[in-house]
Amino acid sequence: MISIPSPRSRRKARIEIIPLIDIIFFLFATFVMVSLSMVKNKGIPVNLPAAATGAPQSHEESAVVTVDAAGALFFNRESVTSEQLGKALADFHAANPDATVFINGDTKAEFGGAIAVLDQVRALGISKVAIETRPRPAAP
Repeated sequence: MISIPSPRSRRKARIEIIPLIDIIFFLFATFVMVSLSMVKNKGIPVNLPAAATGAPQSHEESAVVTVDAAGALFFNRESVTSEQLGKALADFHAANPDATVFINGDTKAEFGGAIAVLDQVRALGISKVAIETRPRPAAP
């Protein structure tokens, strides 16, 4: 009689761990890359003016007012009108009397728009105001 080999292997099946580790590492790397790309989209895109004397400041307990190139106003990344900005600043100052207000202005924005925001901030009695800039590139 001829012996026919069994289709079942004599060895027990086992889970290979190396391909599993590769897949988990790929998923982790993908998650990290997607998370990092999401962080970039948090702000209003403005081209800040360059300044040689700018210094980094803490953004803890602060509000950000942005004036874009078209002159639109944003309070903490939410579009507002001039009247809404005044109310939002008043509410913010009432909740945080010692907080800082950062003003972002696009280089192509009208200077009058930034001054109007600065005027509203000062009228509310907010004394800590900073104009955000980017560092000026070093001369070659």
